[in-house]
Amino acid sequence: MSLQDFIYSDQLCFRYININVPVNYEQITDGSLTIYAREVVHKSNIDKNLPWLVYLQGGPGFAAPRPEANSGWLKTALKYYRVLLLDQRGTGASSAITHQTLAGKTAEQQAEYLTHFRADNIVRDAEQLRQYLGIKQWALLGQSFGGFCALHYLSFYPQSLSRVFITGGIPSITATADEVYQATYKRVADKNKAFFKRFASAQQQCNAIAEYLSKNQTYLPNGQLFTVEQFQTWGITLGGTGGDLAMYYALEDAFVDIEGQQQLNYNFLNTMLNQQSYQTNPIYAILHEAIYCQQQASEWSAERVRSQYPQYQYQPGKDVSFTGEMVYPWMFDQMTCLQPLREAAHLLAQKKDWPQLYCAQQLANNTVPVAAAVYVEDMYVEYHYSCETLALLSNAKSWQTNQYEHNGLRVDGEHILEQLIALADML
Repeated sequence: MSLQDFIYSDQLCFRYININVPVNYEQITDGSLTIYAREVVHKSNIDKNLPWLVYLQGGPGFAAPRPEANSGWLKTALKYYRVLLLDQRGTGASSAITHQTLAGKTAEQQAEYLTHFRADNIVRDAEQLRQYLGIKQWALLGQSFGGFCALHYLSFYPQSLSRVFITGGIPSITATADEVYQATYKRVADKNKAFFKRFASAQQQCNAIAEYLSKNQTYLPNGQLFTVEQFQTWGITLGGTGGDLAMYYALEDAFVDIEGQQQLNYNFLNTMLNQQSYQTNPIYAILHEAIYCQQQASEWSAERVRSQYPQYQYQPGKDVSFTGEMVYPWMFDQMTCLQPLREAAHLLAQKKDWPQLYCAQQLANNTVPVAAAVYVEDMYVEYHYSCETLALLSNAKSWQTNQYEHNGLRVDGEHILEQLIALADML
């Protein structure tokens, strides 16, 4: 374990913290992980005894942000708190999981290892950090999946929390993966409709790209065969503010003329590869469905539910539709960096004994002030389910708005966090 000296940078001060934790808290002899976090404090507050706020990143499977300036939600947070940016286990500098780091394990070993990287153990790691730093209580800011982690924290370690802020991350505490995807596929359909209505030429261009891919073997810059199914997953971008415009701009020059023949532009193909975060952050693909599982298997829920929505099944000559954040078994056949994890992914999809993530009784009796931003048109976290959970959760206030998409905290975080702090002050 280590706690480094502060590093000073412009208006911000940083300090790096490393601790060792068990891979498996139930069997501490199963090995250990390094958990990495970064303390951030404003220079003007370096000697002040401010309360702490832990930022829980969305995902699953992505590292905490690396701040470059005193801006966004961090600017607001640093007025009131010392901020801890936690790299959740398996991400960033916290014993990162990639196809490379798992290469020495069998499929069975990979699957067993990966079972320990859900919200329950992320929160246990946070508790180890809190105790190491000697902090009695701290506040949380959970974005998206970070909000799921915050609800687990409230369910099992409420005594460690002073306040909780959640943005775009109030899940159902009872819905199955199937129920989640039945709702979110409808949201994705709405986003498709809005996109193609806003940009009149986009449907024709997307249809042309899909037709080209169905007739021509086309490879991404990493040598991976690019398919219509992969192209459709680009729709994950539609869930964020500005995502539709970025997609439209990319479509404008998707084709290039080579001696009278149309081919997909290398720049466009590079954009498509960069959209496949599953390649560098495999936890997102391999555990995405598992974050909804409590005592049941996912059995590739998104793939099964997709069959109920024929618009997502591409057929030549018909309009192509984008999918969203869903993951599919074929990804582990097609995507270069997921292929080594194929067998483990199938094993995890059949796992039935996932432990409970939430305690309804504890949430109903909650006394920790909770303030949540709920986005009415959120493509990733179903608004109806968020409202159901908030109705159960005691001592909570919500700001429900259609002003922002799922990435509201990134787009206007300074304002959103101020709103939530004001809400919490009312509790």
